[in-house]
Amino acid sequence: MSTKELEGKKALVTGATSGIGRAIAVKLAEAGATVYVTGRRAELGKETVALIEQAGGTGHFIVSDVANLDDVRRLADEVGEVDVLVNNAGIFPFAPTPEQSVEAYEQVFDVNVRGTYFLTAALAPAMVAKKKGSIVNVSSVAGQIGTPVGSVYNASKAAMDALTRSWAVEFGAAGVRANSVAPGPIATEMAVTSVGEMFEEITSGVPLGRAGEPEEIAEAVLFLASDRSSYITGAVLTADGGYVAT
Repeated sequence: MSTKELEGKKALVTGATSGIGRAIAVKLAEAGATVYVTGRRAELGKETVALIEQAGGTGHFIVSDVANLDDVRRLADEVGEVDVLVNNAGIFPFAPTPEQSVEAYEQVFDVNVRGTYFLTAALAPAMVAKKKGSIVNVSSVAGQIGTPVGSVYNASKAAMDALTRSWAVEFGAAGVRANSVAPGPIATEMAVTSVGEMFEEITSGVPLGRAGEPEEIAEAVLFLASDRSSYITGAVLTADGGYVAT
């Protein structure tokens, strides 16, 4: 395949100021897409755009907090029609269920589920009208397994996969595809910092014997965004080094 398989396409990647989102934005730009990058941190967003430009691509940054529905509406209006929507923004504060605060619970669902839902609701109609488009939700293997302190996060990621299946059915007749990429343990600064010593413990159980890299998730997203996956919709592509197979 040509490395410019997204030539002439327009993509929006949420949570693209660092980690997996940044890698996705750069990868889609390398494939020829004009990429709109969004997140809460302007300086980091500008860094992502600079990396896109270094890779020979075209990028634009819009400050937006997907937990804020006014921001979501403004973002959709500002970006306009897109060919590819990557719902990547996510947060993962962990707590045992009896210690879970209502505030943190609501924050996780506001970012991981509600923001994803209403941004897609705003942008999908234009995809439906032109009978083409790809929605990729970045969920997590956490949506498929149980963990002692991740009940809220895990539930939010399972919800993303449920949305993927529903949108595949809802928009499929119009030629619009919806899929999830479910990463396993990925060596991002945020993941290593948040999980701490547990990160090494988690990765020690991966059959491939290592954590994944953000660029490896970006490759999976590019595949689902591109016409190479033209007959794939409603799928959850698990990119976890075999983690959930154990």
